[in-house]
Amino acid sequence: MLTHYVQKYRLTPARILMIKITIHAVSLFFVAILVNNTLNGGFGADPIKGIEHFTGKAALNTLILTLLLSPLAKQYKQGGLIRLRRLLGVYSFFWAALHLSIYLALDLNFDWSLLGSEIIKRPYLAIGAISWIILLLLTLTSTQSMQRRLGKHWQQLHNWVYLALLLSPIHYYWSVKSGLIEPTIYLFICALLLYCRKQKIMKWFTKNTNQYQTKSATKNTNR
Repeated sequence: MLTHYVQKYRLTPARILMIKITIHAVSLFFVAILVNNTLNGGFGADPIKGIEHFTGKAALNTLILTLLLSPLAKQYKQGGLIRLRRLLGVYSFFWAALHLSIYLALDLNFDWSLLGSEIIKRPYLAIGAISWIILLLLTLTSTQSMQRRLGKHWQQLHNWVYLALLLSPIHYYWSVKSGLIEPTIYLFICALLLYCRKQKIMKWFTKNTNQYQTKSATKNTNR
């Protein structure tokens, strides 16, 4: 019954615009919560960790919402939902950039060399850095002009979002010392989203593996 109703409810350009305005409003609302809690001691006895976890979870939540759009669009035949992916993806990187900036500023006092050594020494920071770089690249290439410029390589690049979806909850799980129930739930949700795309991911992985093997064989032949 619900599926039939949703399929009959068309997402017109005006409705898509209203959804985008709502996304902006909700995102700004959570920014306001972040500012308010920071200024008024809302993050408890360890405010730095509280701020880092808040921004990190905001990035992960937005990334999950971004990856939810495709299965929802397919299930309910609402292709217009795909037009929201770029906006949500940019907000995911916004929160991830804020997350890293807070860690760099408040934990490391803008010591870039220390940041590099910490990433090397701590596996959870290493996989967080990989996820962050992926989101950065996807944000920089998210425009239509970049899509036209990259051509067929654009989709290959943006398929790396699946790796970010895998690594981000692992980063969260490893970063906490207690209260593992919540990060475990995130791991389950992300694993479910990846499972829903298992055929596409395996096809992409196989294609990239074959390309790598072909290039390696060509290099060995030319030696």
